Amino acid sequence: MLKNILLAFIPIFVAVDAVGVLPIFVSLTEGIDKQEKLKIIFQSVMTALCLAIGFVFLGKAIFKFLNISIGDFMVAGGVILFCIAIIDIINPTKQRRKLSSELGAVPFGTPLIVGPAVLTTSLMIISEYGVLSTLVSILANVILAGLIFAGAGYFIKAVGVAGTRALSKITSLLLAAIAVMMIRKGIFLILAL
Repeated sequence: MLKNILLAFIPIFVAVDAVGVLPIFVSLTEGIDKQEKLKIIFQSVMTALCLAIGFVFLGKAIFKFLNISIGDFMVAGGVILFCIAIIDIINPTKQRRKLSSELGAVPFGTPLIVGPAVLTTSLMIISEYGVLSTLVSILANVILAGLIFAGAGYFIKAVGVAGTRALSKITSLLLAAIAVMMIRKGIFLILAL
């Protein structure tokens, strides 16, 4: 059982990529006070857990009922991320982000922590390692992502205010690139059908 959990943990860890999402978290929460950041982290963890666990049990049925492929899902997630990235590149004041009470749910809870990659990976590993191992690995990875985000303050201290602002624009470009990659992979999956 422990071996299956560990084997399920690794692909979910790669799919969540909390360390890779950390710079995006830092740039999108720049200027937000610590208490608000903790609310955002809690909201993102809860959103990610609810979505991932719900998807483990209902994902295949929902896709089949709505006639949606995994490729369709990846393209939709990519388009959402791309729109967020464009708004962040164009909007220098970040007022939109400060006023958003849903920042933890979108984009952090989904699609950044639990997006098409995690949902797709979850569906694939259920058949290999079982539902319980998949659920435990999802829970561990989402909580780990929350802990990494909670330590983001140390990252800000290390790079400074100017570094954080420069990182903000760079991560917006990276977010756009991740979105394009998701769209591209989704299109390839759609064309392979």
